[in-house]
Amino acid sequence: MFNHSSRKTPPTPPTAPARSTRTTWTVALFAGALVVAAGCVAKGSRVFAPEILPLPAAADEYDPIASYDYMEIPADNPISAEKAALGRQLYYDYRLSGDGSRSCYHCHQVDLGLTDGLPLAIGAFEKQLTRSSPTMWNIGYHQFWYWDGRADTLEKQAAAAWKGGNMGAKDTAPVLAEINAIKEYHAQFQEVFGSDATEENVSQALATYMRTIISNDTAYDRYVAGEESALSEGAKRGWETFQRIGCTECHAGVLFTDLQFHNVGIAMDVEDYDVGRFKVTQRPQDRGAFKTPTLRDVTKSAPYFHDGSVATIEEAVRYMAGGGTANEWLSDKLKPHELSDAEVDDLVEFLRHLEQPATDAVRPPPIPGTDD
Repeated sequence: MFNHSSRKTPPTPPTAPARSTRTTWTVALFAGALVVAAGCVAKGSRVFAPEILPLPAAADEYDPIASYDYMEIPADNPISAEKAALGRQLYYDYRLSGDGSRSCYHCHQVDLGLTDGLPLAIGAFEKQLTRSSPTMWNIGYHQFWYWDGRADTLEKQAAAAWKGGNMGAKDTAPVLAEINAIKEYHAQFQEVFGSDATEENVSQALATYMRTIISNDTAYDRYVAGEESALSEGAKRGWETFQRIGCTECHAGVLFTDLQFHNVGIAMDVEDYDVGRFKVTQRPQDRGAFKTPTLRDVTKSAPYFHDGSVATIEEAVRYMAGGGTANEWLSDKLKPHELSDAEVDDLVEFLRHLEQPATDAVRPPPIPGTDD
């Protein structure tokens, strides 16, 4: 019914490091979250402790029938419940931004499919950014990050977003000084890293938490696990259409993305178009190519595409089914199909069954040194 091995290798930038040094882990698709007992840092009557997070299980527990493919964990940033809990607090802490106006969560809100609901993201200091905020679901399974894949580790992505336009902390020194002055944070950094907060270990903690942001409990997941009634009749028809017209060519496997980069013609009809992946690789065939987004929770994450130019899920379905916009570098994966209104409705109904129920793991936790 679907291919678990959806992780085809995308074009590798000339400077990308070899991945043989990484430790291999996996996440069970239908297993419950791991409950990990760990030390706590108390603040009066409040306790800051690792939450129940779906941490990657040991590789020898991998089950190819009921699991995602392996998640690669960097050898220099091993995962732990304590580190994930620390990263989660930082992810939701407004003090991490350069102007104290937003947290990472500001652009990745659970009720908006872990996006911000805007056509183009707005960063710290109200800076208008040039692309939309992508969803964070299953981000730990990616091999390259950002729409154009310019970051080759999740740690680098976290650092770039923190110090760049998104969070605006170009000078991290005052931010780190404030974090280190908070006794709860200070104790946690000492416990997890054996040092005060630094640019490197803040990025490592953020990346560790982001690896626990996992979608694996949609109606579709229950359906493929054997619960026939999990999909409505319209969704089942939509799933059949989804496969028939070749959507699985790019929205592949249980991740619903091939993790590769494709030109689908969005905004290619303007003179100064966004060159996308080409800026990273300098390969002509990568002009206007962007990473395939996952379709998990996609019905909540409007507007669509890298420039947020398509307002509704129905419009996005019709655009893709129509074969995109012709241009010299249009992906050969796209083929035009004439769909009836009923078929479009069924496709949208299927996509609604990819909505991920929100859990406490993707909602704001208590933050050290605040009343929240």
